[in-house]
Order: sequence, then C-alpha cells, then structure tokens
Amino acid sequence: MSSYRRLNNTNIEIFPIGLGAMPLSLEGRPSEAQAIEVINTFINGGGNFIDSANVYCVDDNDVGHNEKLIAKALSQHPNANNVIVATKGGLRRPKGEWTVDGSPAWLRASCEKSLRDLNTDSIFLYQLHAPDPDIPLTDSVGELAKLKDEGKIQYIGLSNVTVEHIEYALSIKHIMSVQNRCNLFEKTSFKNGVIKFCENNNITFIAHSPVGGHYQHAQRADNVVLKKLAEKYSVSPYQIMIMWLLHKSPNILPIPGASKVSSIEDSLKAERVELSKEDMQLLEANIK
Repeated sequence: MSSYRRLNNTNIEIFPIGLGAMPLSLEGRPSEAQAIEVINTFINGGGNFIDSANVYCVDDNDVGHNEKLIAKALSQHPNANNVIVATKGGLRRPKGEWTVDGSPAWLRASCEKSLRDLNTDSIFLYQLHAPDPDIPLTDSVGELAKLKDEGKIQYIGLSNVTVEHIEYALSIKHIMSVQNRCNLFEKTSFKNGVIKFCENNNITFIAHSPVGGHYQHAQRADNVVLKKLAEKYSVSPYQIMIMWLLHKSPNILPIPGASKVSSIEDSLKAERVELSKEDMQLLEANIK
C-alpha cells in the first residue's frame, strides 16, 4: 500500500487512516488528559487528518467540546501545522438528542463558533453534517459556498448523503469530500453508487465507523471469518476491517474512532497489512 494518499484532486497528502474524534467527547468520554494523549499518539504515529463536529459533545450546553479539545491538543504539539482538522455543522443536541438543522442561519452561526473553538481563521474542511428535509439542500450548500467565498472555510464536504444529494451540491460549488457510515458490515455507499460516483468525480470518500462504530465495534470484531483472518495475519480484527476499506479504493479514507491510546495505535498499524485477493473475496463472500 502507498504510505500517503492525495486528498481529492489536490497536492495535499494524507496518511491513509484518519482519526474520528467523536468518542473523545460523548457521554462516558475519557479524561481530557487521556483524550489529548490519544490525539498525540495519532499524530506521533504519522496521522494528519482529524475529523470533528461541533455537536460531538454531551448536549447543547456542551457544543464545541470536541473542537476545543482538538485545538488544545494541537496547541501543545510540535507537528500541529501538518495536521488537517475537518469539522461539521448542521445538527443540534437538545437534551442530548441529535436533531437536524441545515438552515443557513444555523450553519453560519455554527461555523463562526467552530472558528473560535478551533482557534483558527479558516477551517480546512467544513462538512454539512446531514441534509435537512425541511431546508432545500441548495440553501444549505449555498450558505457553505458563501462561507467559502468569505475565506472562513477552504473546502466544502457533505455527510450522510446519496448520489442525488452530491449532484445537487456540485451544481452550486466544488465538493471536496463525502462522509458516510461505511464498513465491511455496512456497504450501502458501495451498493447505491456513492463511492463509485466519488471516484469518478475526484471526491474523497471518508468512511466513518469503519470498524462498526461506537456501539457495534466489539460485536463486529467477534465475527468468525474476521477472527480467522486476524489470526492468519497476526493482527486485530479491526485492522482487517480497515485494510479491507483501503484495498477497496484508493479514494477511501477510513476514520476509526478511539478513546484509548491502544485503540488508535492498533488502527494505525492497519496500513501495514496486505490482504490477498483471495482473502478480500473471502470477506465479501461471508460478510454481507
């Protein structure tokens, strides 16, 4: 496997495995010291892409927790200038629930707060967290386009979208990335054409929950076929799942979450695993 991958059609090189920072800020989150150690371990291991969101927090009184945490960690790290931070807007967390708000006013307010929380003048990649069924997608993306024109964000991304959503967005502004849930057990973005569309249009596909997500990863890793291959390659089942995604397309960037140093250390090692064509077929034949 190539050590680094190009982001979209730019000259920006990223380590093939990013960090999904969400577990560092949800209910039951680790201490701040442990969370910062996770981020430091990721960077020290070569990682340079961290994915966040303003609503990675406990509730609406805690909005921005994840971004402020990342900003604090980066302020203390000597290689911070090499790290790309992507964040999102378009959701709310009333009483800990997850609700959609893609209104232009909320996106602008969210972006401006994220700028402060990340302690930056311009966010590298700002993603619409999800389409709002009550707001035309053209309005939501149109506001992101304005923020880009103002220099507050450098690139626009989409999350939790279909090919139709991406096509609408592209009619307004260039889209750098698409982020959907995608793993060996959740192949919707392969089946509905999103990944192929992204490949054909030079859009980086960011795979969140690549090992099953915050609540399912342990259950997924218990799969018999995964455990068999993990034993064969002397790696963890999680590394097999990440490597499967990397083998599927050079356009995919998996962003495994982590709340423990051992977890991100394990995920970063996946880049070294070379799965045979036969084992790729074995995985796909046995895990639907």
